[in-house]
Order: sequence, then C-alpha cells, then structure tokens
Amino acid sequence: MKNSFKNTEKLKSNKLIDQLFSEGQSVSAYPLRLVFLETTFDDAVNAKASVSVSKRNFKNAVDRNRIKRLMREAYRLNKTSLFNNISTQYAFMFLYIGKDKPSLSQLEVSVNKLFKKLLEK
Repeated sequence: MKNSFKNTEKLKSNKLIDQLFSEGQSVSAYPLRLVFLETTFDDAVNAKASVSVSKRNFKNAVDRNRIKRLMREAYRLNKTSLFNNISTQYAFMFLYIGKDKPSLSQLEVSVNKLFKKLLEK
C-alpha cells in the first residue's frame, strides 16, 4: 500500500462528521484522541480521516495549521500498520487535546498507540 493521503481518503462530509461525533467511539493516547465510526463508502478506500486542533488552546492559525500538518503526516506514515489488520471501512477524526506544540515523533508514537487501542476494541 502506498504511503499517500489522497483527496478520496479525506473526510469532508458534514453529515458523516456529525454522525461520527454522535454515534462514534473514541480512544485516547495523549496528546491525541481518535473518534472513529465503522461505516461504508462508495469509494474503494479503507478509511477517511480528518484532523482538528482547538482554537481555544492555540490562538494563532499558524500554530494550528502546523499541528494539523504534522498530524496528517503522522497518520500518512503509519496508516499501513492499521490497514493491514482491518477489513471494514472506518471514518476517523483525530483531535489534538494537548496544550503545547508537539514534534512529529511524539505524534507518530501517539498515532501508533491509538491504532493499537483501536484494534483491541
């Protein structure tokens, strides 16, 4: 599987995002929280993902955008470990719940922990 994060893999549907937060389950590995929902897509993708950073904790858009970029990169680099172990389709929302600026290595460790917890559920 390619380590890319194509447009078809991005979660953009407001209806699905609302359903994700109302019916989805979550797992946490500080400083990230993953809200997920088993669903079906018309596309041939295993998962659609989106990221979010709180404006309350990071007032500057530059900081929020940097964290989101790092979160997407950590997901992109580690998603193959998850996709090799699942057969159903999922919708994911990664939330940054920390209060300080992370590094890419911190986020990669957290993403791997989240995927392990997800596979246990």
